[in-house]
Amino acid sequence: MRGQVLGVDPRTGEGLVAGQDGQRYRFAREDWAHRGEPAIGLEVDFEAANDRALSVFPMPTAPGPRRAVPPEALPINDRNKYVAAVMAFVIGTLGIHRFYLGRTGSGIIMLVLSITVIGLVISAPWALIDMIRYLMMSDEEFAARYPRKR
Repeated sequence: MRGQVLGVDPRTGEGLVAGQDGQRYRFAREDWAHRGEPAIGLEVDFEAANDRALSVFPMPTAPGPRRAVPPEALPINDRNKYVAAVMAFVIGTLGIHRFYLGRTGSGIIMLVLSITVIGLVISAPWALIDMIRYLMMSDEEFAARYPRKR
């Protein structure tokens, strides 16, 4: 028979089950035939003998309807990390890739440095490091780090 646990005494483990037939049945701790503790409101299956519930098993519960969790919104970015990496490799000493990514301050610094030979020695490794960084970043990190500012 099926029923529902109405109450349980935590000290003794004895409880009360309301059966489908409208009767109430008592059970003891040794009648609980499952690991874990009985809980109020739990749907159970049991064998009825007079006013006793024997071999009380909890009914498997069907999972409730699951709501679809929308995926996290990725930052919208019309910039491409591969385009930025190619720009850093080809014309990186001029800092054009920095302008492309919206980093105008550092782009101006690289452009000014590229005027002198000593500045080229500084801006060339800087552009190479930028290229490697862009290629190593995930698309999500790239979009978050270089968002389009309007």
